[in-house]
Amino acid sequence: MTFKIKSSPHISVQLQTGTVMQRVILCALPGLLAQIVCFGWGNLIQVILAISLAVGFEACILKLRNRPILISLKDYSAIVTGLLLGLALPPLAPWWLMAIGIAFAIVIVKHLYGGLGHNLFNPAMAAYVLLLVSFPVQMTSWVAPSNIALASPSLMETLQVIFELKALVVAQFSQGIDGVTMATPLDTFKTDLTMGLTSTEILAKPLFMNGVSQGWFYVNLAYLAGGIMMIKLKVIRWQISTAGIGSLAICSTLGFMFGPDTHPSPLIHLFSGATMIAAFFIATDPVTAATSNKGRLIFGAIIGILVYVIRTFGGYPDAFAFAVLLANLCAPFIDHYVRPKTYGHRINY
Repeated sequence: MTFKIKSSPHISVQLQTGTVMQRVILCALPGLLAQIVCFGWGNLIQVILAISLAVGFEACILKLRNRPILISLKDYSAIVTGLLLGLALPPLAPWWLMAIGIAFAIVIVKHLYGGLGHNLFNPAMAAYVLLLVSFPVQMTSWVAPSNIALASPSLMETLQVIFELKALVVAQFSQGIDGVTMATPLDTFKTDLTMGLTSTEILAKPLFMNGVSQGWFYVNLAYLAGGIMMIKLKVIRWQISTAGIGSLAICSTLGFMFGPDTHPSPLIHLFSGATMIAAFFIATDPVTAATSNKGRLIFGAIIGILVYVIRTFGGYPDAFAFAVLLANLCAPFIDHYVRPKTYGHRINY
């Protein structure tokens, strides 16, 4: 019997950064398709615009830093940043909003810290928070689901509104804004609770159907499917997503059990807003998340708990962007205190 001895690391397949990013993009396509079906052409246009701007800003900053442009662009990290921000912004957000967000994500959050692998925060979520705090009106006007919207803008009308090409079209659209845009289900639920309505009364509105959010339920299912696909392809580990979704489910279940008239059900929490895209495509960013298996579980649990706390007691209805950024701050601390033990050595903190 013969044995082959190889040096470590004993890994049969080593995925390159570009390959990982390509698989992330492919797994996000079902969610993008679901958003197009439920909310119209807006997010497709936003994604194309965001990716174009991200590649442009990436090339410019690489040129200024005297770094190789083509080689760096082939890691697809700028494209993934643009994709995630394009999926997160409202479909009819003006073009300049995306330009500001992408510039901040690529230039400030990514390259000011040294480029890919050195950034402390998730670039897409940092840009999203900047835009949400700076432009709350534009960031909270989401398109109504197609099956309950009074009017759905065509592809050409969507282009004209996003790029503000024709003042007449934009004016006509603004006059009928209530028939096209509306608050998200989480925002509606939170606002109606402050007005004294019960959960049963809120769920009777057209925005909800059978206890789930219209449109958003299918979008989150699509991202859940894409996330499971990423785990199966070994693009991400299961710990962060499972811990994040699990802790949010536990907190929302307990809240609903003790206050069913004043708290959304776990289904509303899990299948509304950015829950599934954040759990699988954003929180799992290998650069800004914890690295050990135990650390990933703690990291994901922190995100889920923060999301529930902010949604329940804070001023923002979705909260995933804030939760991810706060967890990013905790990642070095978690990695320091939850290091795997090296065989034959003691860990001294």
